[in-house]
Amino acid sequence: MATLLSISVALLAGLLMTRLIRPLKLPDVTAYLVAGVLIGPYCLGALRIDGLGFTSMEAVESLSLVSEIALGFIAFAIGNEFRLDSLKHTGRQAFVVGVVQALTATLFVDLALLLLHFALPDKLSAAQAITLGAIAAATAPAATLMVVRQYKAKGPLTNLLLPVVALDDAVGLVVFAVSFGIARTLNSGAVELASILVNPLLEIAASLTLGAFMGFLLTKLETLFHSNTNRRNMTIAFVFLTASLSMLEFRIGPVTLGFSSLLVCMMLGTVFCNLCPLSQDLMAAADNWTSPLFAVFFVISGAELELNVFADLAIVLVGGVYILFRSLGKYAGALASTRWTHCPPAVCKYLGITLLPQAGVALGMCITAQQLGPEGAMIRNIILFSVLIYELFGPMLTKQALTRAGDIQPMAEAVRNRRQTKLEHASAQRRP
Repeated sequence: MATLLSISVALLAGLLMTRLIRPLKLPDVTAYLVAGVLIGPYCLGALRIDGLGFTSMEAVESLSLVSEIALGFIAFAIGNEFRLDSLKHTGRQAFVVGVVQALTATLFVDLALLLLHFALPDKLSAAQAITLGAIAAATAPAATLMVVRQYKAKGPLTNLLLPVVALDDAVGLVVFAVSFGIARTLNSGAVELASILVNPLLEIAASLTLGAFMGFLLTKLETLFHSNTNRRNMTIAFVFLTASLSMLEFRIGPVTLGFSSLLVCMMLGTVFCNLCPLSQDLMAAADNWTSPLFAVFFVISGAELELNVFADLAIVLVGGVYILFRSLGKYAGALASTRWTHCPPAVCKYLGITLLPQAGVALGMCITAQQLGPEGAMIRNIILFSVLIYELFGPMLTKQALTRAGDIQPMAEAVRNRRQTKLEHASAQRRP
């Protein structure tokens, strides 16, 4: 009962918040995040009244399964952007931009935080600086996808943005694994090649293999059904199954074989959309089913943001430097690489702004960073601080960038008038 109550409260709070902030013309994802903060443990939840909000972080974490499933569907939807006919036009650009902007963000943050380490060695260690630099490469696909869907963004910027965000996961995993291996070496003095090279490469290879196999299997099984409803249900069931399989982990000697749920589900969507002739309609049907799931996911994400990180001035200082130089790195890397690959001027100018949101993947890296002990705890708090800022302002900046690039078109006057007429007619019918 408690779980159902929490989910219903989260969904209702998110939906009501979209109405409250409607005059501000902010994306719905921002409303969901704000609603999560308000019903989280640091606001209404602090009143300890069941049904009014999340009374503790444990209550929020109890819904982690919902978040995992939502991320699975988000990755599955992004996989749809890797259709071979589309990649013929944007594949090279997406690969170059995805790698360059991620490495540039890491380089900028590494340099800035290492300088801060030399200035304030008691506040920030070299191992922490290098680890934070690696985490800077990651970009959150969820918020970006939600903004694109809400405003039905279409155009050159959107066509390049979604594949780039998708590639970030693979690039971020490799960069983080190498950097974190170096950070552990600085602390212990022992070089571990398994953690630096073998584990990340195995994780990527295993994730892509599992996702490709599940995509092939889904394509074959959906031919057993002739009803679009049953085919849609089969598609949804496979995303659930694939997301659950991606949580498995095996240890073989010194090597840990795990999976990235984002990569696995992304590969599921990629293989399915390229092999199944009905994939476009089936993925669209699955997207319609997931709308409330995504709303709950972002409300939970907002409730997970720990506001007590503002109490530590050291975290605010390091977090501020991290946010500034990661943003500069993302923008500079995107600008240089898009110009190098001869992208349209609007894409060159605005792509970097759309790559700022950061959440799930970065927080997952923080779990690994806990192996540094007390230093890992500080890394987690710094990332929590940055996620709070990025998730609240990132979607709004993404919307503005897509609008200025021409990918989000203003609602046509005729459509607006038609909607207003329908609303007035419905209101008149309700009157006695």
